[in-house]
Amino acid sequence: MESILSKQSATVDELVEACIQAFDGSGTLKDTSLVRMFLMMHPWYIPSTDMAKKLVLQSQEESCTAERRTRICHLVKYWISEFPAEFNLSPELADQIKDFKDLLNTEGNESQSQLIDLDSVPSYKWKRQVTQRVPSMSKKRKMSLLFDHLDSCELAEHLTYLEYKSFCKILFQDYHSFVMHGCTVENPILERFITLFNSVSQWIQLMVLSKPTAPQRATVISHFIRVAQKLLHLQNFNTLMAVVGGLSNSSISRLKDTQAHISAETNKVFNNLIELVTSCGNYSQYRKRFSECSGFRFPILGVHLKDLIAVHVALPDWADKEKTRVNLAKAQQLYAILQELALIQTTPPHVDANTDLLNLLTVSLDQYHTEEEIYQMSLHREPRNAPDPKPTMIDEWAVSVKPNADPTIIKKHIEKMVESVFKNFDSDGDGHISREEFEAIRNNFPYLSKFGELDKNQDGKISREEMIDYFMKASSLLNCKMGFIHTFTEATYVKPTFCEHCAGFVSNPTAPPHPLSCSIWICTLSFVSVITGGARLPISQRFPLSGRGDANYLELQPHAAEVAFWEIWEEGNWAR
Repeated sequence: MESILSKQSATVDELVEACIQAFDGSGTLKDTSLVRMFLMMHPWYIPSTDMAKKLVLQSQEESCTAERRTRICHLVKYWISEFPAEFNLSPELADQIKDFKDLLNTEGNESQSQLIDLDSVPSYKWKRQVTQRVPSMSKKRKMSLLFDHLDSCELAEHLTYLEYKSFCKILFQDYHSFVMHGCTVENPILERFITLFNSVSQWIQLMVLSKPTAPQRATVISHFIRVAQKLLHLQNFNTLMAVVGGLSNSSISRLKDTQAHISAETNKVFNNLIELVTSCGNYSQYRKRFSECSGFRFPILGVHLKDLIAVHVALPDWADKEKTRVNLAKAQQLYAILQELALIQTTPPHVDANTDLLNLLTVSLDQYHTEEEIYQMSLHREPRNAPDPKPTMIDEWAVSVKPNADPTIIKKHIEKMVESVFKNFDSDGDGHISREEFEAIRNNFPYLSKFGELDKNQDGKISREEMIDYFMKASSLLNCKMGFIHTFTEATYVKPTFCEHCAGFVSNPTAPPHPLSCSIWICTLSFVSVITGGARLPISQRFPLSGRGDANYLELQPHAAEVAFWEIWEEGNWAR
């Protein structure tokens, strides 16, 4: 018998009848493709409650035989087993089927009633809940909670797990809503997935820009290229696209000094990855590679969403003006795309994810920065090619005025800093820093000398006294700068600006005396705050670019704008 799908169009009633006839009296399904296609796609043409009503009414017709009623019950059973979320998330639909089951029992059709089991339907409500993102007033987040502690393989695996978990929450109704509206309006599940994708790209940009030197930024970029390679190995094309997109963003690609420190081989790898996910030929390279994958594979969802919209725009839902005959060509094309996405949700990645790391990664990805803000960070890192400006009055004053800092105050800060270092990095609690622990510290103090220069007695470990002695000498040699200095320059702003220290309004940020901006920390102080001294940026107002930045503060001595220390925040915010 010729399948109804070979026709160009059919009425909804004809499709319902074809699905009933696809089962025999014993419940064997003869045409799986037809039944799955219609059960998945029917909300495009008729509400699920209306279709359930049609099935119930047909089972109650006088001409309905016991065998036909059994087939209808097998169809309902198959509907529940293949698309359980519909019944869990639609109380009205579930009530209709429960009433149908009760009706069968009342009429003495217990064997048919037993085919219908709604009690086994799992709950999808918890799965569909979207945690609320609480807007941050200061837009500060720890960006590097995991970066220094996970290798490229682990990071790729945990990103894959996190995105796949979010992807599995997406149901047919979300895709349908997106196609019909052309956006994610009233579609929180799909919106959150897209937000996660964008957050990965943004986090990568921020991680690169968190490093103060070009070689350090190049190291971060190279690390993420290795992450991208691992994502390709995992066949996770969606996160691969997010990583490539982040590294290709103008805020990163414009960093010429940084790019110069990336090896030719690494650049070759990255260019190949770009070519793989490029939109050329309607993503032909990606589509070919994706079609060749087996087992777990994670598609670039944005590409397939575009496919859905393209089919929807190109073809009408109905084959006639009266809208009584379903356009089966369109229905089957949409079904092919949606069925592939649904099957991917049934094949999880082979990843042994750590719950704590997933939680930390979620926090790291929860950023609040606009594209413009990130681009401004990029400009601070590597300004556009321009002649160096003449020193301003404040620059000349800061260079000429070099008071002798109080050694007692210096030692106090150093002792507090060293104590916090031991608290956070002396993992075995033996009161000494080993070589391994020292390497972790160097990730946060990029200008720290080699291990041997701190280990004065050469016993293979560093004591508190040795570290204090090192920083005291370094402080003296570097004129109390500790190698971590704020370089203040005059700055003008288009928008109204507030002082990061006194919170005062800079009434005319484009007129002298200009506020002061630190190119490394992106903090703004009013002229008055700097020259009056004693300014300490509280935690709530710090906005450094360093990956470990919110662990530090700026302290200005009277009449000395250049004196600055990195003091570790002792409240446990450094990732171990």
